Amino acid sequence: MDAASSRAAARSRRRRRRRLAFGLTIGALALVAVVAVAAVVLTPQATAEAAPPRRAATPAPVPLTPSEALLADTDDPLACAVTFSGAGIELEPMLQQQGGLYAGLPIPVQDGRVFAGWYATVEDAEIFDVASRINGSRVVECAEQQRELFAAWKTPEENAAEDAGIPILMYHQFTTRPEGEDGWLRGNYAYIGDFDAHMQHIATTGFYMPTWDELSAFIDGRLFLPARSVIITDDDADQTWFDLAVPVVDRHQVLTTSFMVTAYRQDPPPSVYVLRRSHTHDMHQAGDNGRGRMENWSADEIAADLNASGDILGVREVIAYPFGHHNDTAKQGVALAGYEMARTIEPGVVRIGTDKLALPVVRIDYGMGLDALVSRIG
Repeated sequence: MDAASSRAAARSRRRRRRRLAFGLTIGALALVAVVAVAAVVLTPQATAEAAPPRRAATPAPVPLTPSEALLADTDDPLACAVTFSGAGIELEPMLQQQGGLYAGLPIPVQDGRVFAGWYATVEDAEIFDVASRINGSRVVECAEQQRELFAAWKTPEENAAEDAGIPILMYHQFTTRPEGEDGWLRGNYAYIGDFDAHMQHIATTGFYMPTWDELSAFIDGRLFLPARSVIITDDDADQTWFDLAVPVVDRHQVLTTSFMVTAYRQDPPPSVYVLRRSHTHDMHQAGDNGRGRMENWSADEIAADLNASGDILGVREVIAYPFGHHNDTAKQGVALAGYEMARTIEPGVVRIGTDKLALPVVRIDYGMGLDALVSRIG
């Protein structure tokens, strides 16, 4: 083969090698492209983006607490759900009204123990702190419409050792005259300055003011009351009670009871601290024998009168006998009308076992200043 032929053959071999190399390069590039596309198609992210979106699961509703359920059923912004805690306490919460006094707080019963009240904190309950004891003499205050109260207990022996005698103070009319009023009813009129001193003493020296349902439970031996306890009452709801005494009651924030003769007065409560209770409807009059109608009428007649009074006042709990006159028939009429207690004018204090239909009193007459009160109630 000559030189020219050799050069031609070499050029031909180089062209074949270039064509082969180009083909291999194109094939490799095609394979890389296929792999890349497959990788994109098969990645989880791409798969997820291609899949239809799933709806998030709806969380199960959180059940309401008993207190929350109570509040959910009312649209009253002043409603307060009160719960009760303590050893052996299994009570449902109850609604109270903020700004008003506590009403109808339960008095639980346990074998071998005497209930000693509801308290603001566990620590208060442990030391029986009278200033922190919560009852119907206290205004309802809540945080976020809820309040928890804590129970305390005493033994029957501790209750008996307290030997509490609960005075029921009985006022009538009031006067601004230090020298007193004239006439045969002079003794009924308390000087308003003395009344103010009485209320300040009670409000500032650690007295507990029981409600009537608490007094009933105390008489039964079911409730412990501290020895320094007192109930304040006024008979007849005289105009001087409204004009002179109620502002003093409000200022010192002391729980009082106004016994009203509902045939003559049906005024609404003049203060949050004043409970209206029955002095009968129309039995504050003399009967045929010169004694009060309570000692002249039948039990049915007495019950009918007291039912009329109870309907007007909206409560049947305790009455004050007019003139203090009563007998067994009067007691029957009181019980027949659904009242549990009745207050006399007999002197004395209420103790465990006292006759609930013959509650004694500490009468306040004209001229009884603070020293006279202290000598009777401490």
